[in-house]
Amino acid sequence: MTLTTIDLGGEAGKILAGLGVPAAVWQEGTLSVRSPVSGEKIGSVQEVGPDEAATAIEATHKAFLEWRLVPAPRRGELVRLLGEELRAAKDDLGRLVSIEAGKIVSEGLGEVQEMIDICDFAVGLSRQLYGLTIATERADHRMMETWHPLGVTGIISAFNFPVAVWSWNAALALVCGNSIVWKPSEKTPLTAIASQAIFEKALKRYIEAGNTAPANLSTLLIGGAPVGEALVDHPKVPLVSATGSTRMGRAVGPKLAARFARAILELGGNNAAIVTPTANLDLTLRGVAFAAMGTAGQRCTSLRRLFVHETVYDTLVPRLKKAYASVPVGSPLEAGTLVGPLIDEAAFNGMQKALAAAKQAGGTVTGGERLLAEEATSAFYVRPAIVEMPEQTGPVVEETFAPILYVIKYSDFDTALALNNAVPQGLSSSIFTNDMREAEAFVSARGSDCGIANVNIGPSGAEIGGAFGGEKETGGGRESGSDAWKGYMRRATNTVNYGSTLPLAQGVKFDIA
Repeated sequence: MTLTTIDLGGEAGKILAGLGVPAAVWQEGTLSVRSPVSGEKIGSVQEVGPDEAATAIEATHKAFLEWRLVPAPRRGELVRLLGEELRAAKDDLGRLVSIEAGKIVSEGLGEVQEMIDICDFAVGLSRQLYGLTIATERADHRMMETWHPLGVTGIISAFNFPVAVWSWNAALALVCGNSIVWKPSEKTPLTAIASQAIFEKALKRYIEAGNTAPANLSTLLIGGAPVGEALVDHPKVPLVSATGSTRMGRAVGPKLAARFARAILELGGNNAAIVTPTANLDLTLRGVAFAAMGTAGQRCTSLRRLFVHETVYDTLVPRLKKAYASVPVGSPLEAGTLVGPLIDEAAFNGMQKALAAAKQAGGTVTGGERLLAEEATSAFYVRPAIVEMPEQTGPVVEETFAPILYVIKYSDFDTALALNNAVPQGLSSSIFTNDMREAEAFVSARGSDCGIANVNIGPSGAEIGGAFGGEKETGGGRESGSDAWKGYMRRATNTVNYGSTLPLAQGVKFDIA
């Protein structure tokens, strides 16, 4: 295992310059940016404060007042052009994701592909913002529902999906007639700057083609927690879609509720999988390994808890340990690497703290040690860890954003299902089984209580088209697919009287002469 010796800052700068970003934006700021690949500094970006953020939000609100008047299919044309620009920039943006977030090459490119896919989805959606015609009890009347733009959509994204989450929200918000304000993670601002530049290229083409679009339709706010608070508290932001930890969600949710604003909260997921006696163990092994180790366990959908039936435990777990011991860990920029670095030292310390707590609770730890410390003293690579636990206790019921897989033996299906549901987080889940009754029970009303419930596939790997999110703890709405667009709009019920009389309550009369 070796680390690629390249000028990461120089390569990031070349990508940004190619997108038309002035060097001062990423070289002359107050916020230092470091790559988890080597720990080295790759940029210094310009930040804004709460007052500047408030001014920018006001400008974005003015943009909304104009954009809402543009017919939805014309709004969709802008998103179509955004998809084209993302296709042209896919390799560069994917590479920048790998440099700044530490994702392996295929995952960096895959994240940009999700951006492209949501644009395609949203373009079709721009001609399908349907309302219903509703049966009315009144003669010569028609009742219907109509959907209208909501306003400024605030987007707060996390480091683990630095660009895809923005696009999931932005593409839908734009076709729905909203303007957008984006606060990215302070750990991944360069990819946000690049995405904004790509959007501006699409917007320029849109206007050059004879379309009308206001200034400040999409605004990027780079800064710390006070900027996020300014976005959450602003009265002209009726919707905030926030991705991050449950701790962050508990802070954001009540603030939005206090001013009756909407929230789409996609928070950390302590995701589980159940392996039953009839499971195809070859398929299970691949699915578990990918879901638990991919992105160094830093997906919101990463597999963190595995319940294995006692009849297959001694067959599956040793094979899983062998896979963990042999998986290539190293620079995400090198071909053949499957597990890259943790985002920073804090993530490494959190992982070691969780492993120590697991041992204290009776767990047996395999793996989890730091790797490549001499080659990259400021980066944090680890061997993914398997922790065999006697029961679901201690750190198992808490989420650690690192490649830790807690494995627990079970004997009764209903017990395993109860364990799946017995944590407060509820983003994603899965079951590996060839028993139709178990599969159907798992996805039924009495089954998994998570927003995603999969059969014979791991909990990770969201796909455009299916609405994402919907955690049980937050009830925080959905994003990305299905009818999630309704969360970005407001619904009105309209009644039209096309007759010559107005029905009144029985016995009510008055003189209109």
